Amino acid sequence: MQIHRDWTALKAEARGASVAMGNFDGVHRGHRTVIDAARAASDAPLGILTFEPHPREYFAPDAPPFRLMNAEARANRLSRLGVAHLYELPFGPVLAGLTPEAFAREVLAEGLGVAHVTVGADFCFGKNRAGTAATLQDLGRQLGFGVTIVPLAGSEGADYSSTAIREALARGDTQAAERMLGHWHRIEGEVIHGEKRGRELGWPTANMVMDGLHLPRLGVYAVLVDILTGPDKGPCKGVASLGVRPMFGVNTPNLEVNLFDYSGDLYGQHLSVALVAFLRDEARFESLEALIAQMDRDGAEARRILDGC
Repeated sequence: MQIHRDWTALKAEARGASVAMGNFDGVHRGHRTVIDAARAASDAPLGILTFEPHPREYFAPDAPPFRLMNAEARANRLSRLGVAHLYELPFGPVLAGLTPEAFAREVLAEGLGVAHVTVGADFCFGKNRAGTAATLQDLGRQLGFGVTIVPLAGSEGADYSSTAIREALARGDTQAAERMLGHWHRIEGEVIHGEKRGRELGWPTANMVMDGLHLPRLGVYAVLVDILTGPDKGPCKGVASLGVRPMFGVNTPNLEVNLFDYSGDLYGQHLSVALVAFLRDEARFESLEALIAQMDRDGAEARRILDGC
């Protein structure tokens, strides 16, 4: 998959795609109906047009983090779906100021030279979100590209949505989130240096930051882990603590992952951590011995849950 971060001066092979357009936060089942429709709409290479940062982050930079995945995780997920071109356009004053007509002409027709564009029925675009999916369809007819509008997808009377997935994760309901996503919710990023308390307690952990991401329910999870880079690339199982470490007075949430039966060096490598099952809430213990005993129980329970995965 090729990633393009501008819509001007593209090489000829990067133009002319059949593009699914949206934010695709989570790349959930609803998003995949749009992507599949873009694949079916044309024989052209499959493209995704999205924005970085998310427009909500641009317009409300001080709002609480809401994203289900960062740009790296989104790109990794999209690459698994056979996307040939990811147009990850920089969202700022220029794009925010384009009218729907200017966006369709300058970005879609002249910049990307799209063969076809597919959007969800609730799609809005352009300055002040003035353009709708129907607006785009009219502009496509004028500018020479086709537009497919995909009805919202869902199950049990409810649409698949990033909002519903965030609500499920906030409850610690990883199974409900998986049903809507079509895959386990994953946290991806680089392993950073921590305070190495886990190593001192006999439970060494790989530490990852949660900056900019929606926080699932804080607590301990059984996890499936993919090591994405480095000499030990491959799948692992483990147990992870997501939270603020109340035993040690730390207030910044992070993810600490213990990989079962692993003893390598992961600093600077990138992990993809799937939250499979919520085990328990964060807690403060009377002693380090009590904490270690609970960690032993957490590890055993995670192994039981992940057996066969």
